[in-house]
Amino acid sequence: MPEPRKPRRSPTPGERQRDPERTKARILEAAKAEFGAKGFAATRVGDIADRAGINKQLISYYFGGKEGLYEELTTANLRHNVSITDHGRPLEEVAKGFIEGNTADPDMARMFLWENFADDATDDSAGREFLRGQVEYMRARQAAGDFPADLDPGHLLLILISAASAPLAFPQVARGISGQDPTSKEFADAYAEQLSLLLKHLRK
Repeated sequence: MPEPRKPRRSPTPGERQRDPERTKARILEAAKAEFGAKGFAATRVGDIADRAGINKQLISYYFGGKEGLYEELTTANLRHNVSITDHGRPLEEVAKGFIEGNTADPDMARMFLWENFADDATDDSAGREFLRGQVEYMRARQAAGDFPADLDPGHLLLILISAASAPLAFPQVARGISGQDPTSKEFADAYAEQLSLLLKHLRK
């Protein structure tokens, strides 16, 4: 005789919670890869869904569509960037942190580049607020003697953002100059060390 079928166990609340969280995480990773490769405008919801292995309706269900998904990623990135700019860390270590972050998460860094290439003047109040805060952060670092008084904090901030983004913005140039893969940890470590030395020299 066949053994009696065991009754199906209902999932616990914790198990019910884990599956949606895993699905949302897969969607976010897939979206980051698609946005990083194509930019916001050229990315299709269907491509994100295919990469994540889910029904595209779940993107609307969890994030309210492509715009909400993009906003979720950029907000998380802003929170991460704020955490790097700690007044207790030397400025050169802060700069290294951004380079290391770009190397560890190149899709997010490419999203940032695509957003600036598009320059479509969309309402990005959170991004502007973050940058205003970063300028004030640089003013405070200047007051603490981290760089000379004749340097404009805002312009120096733009220089440092550009420097941190350069390996991804100009990979052929970086590869031609260094002979290394600009996405590799070896290149990132060497490049971050050179930027760190440059900032140290500004204090002299």
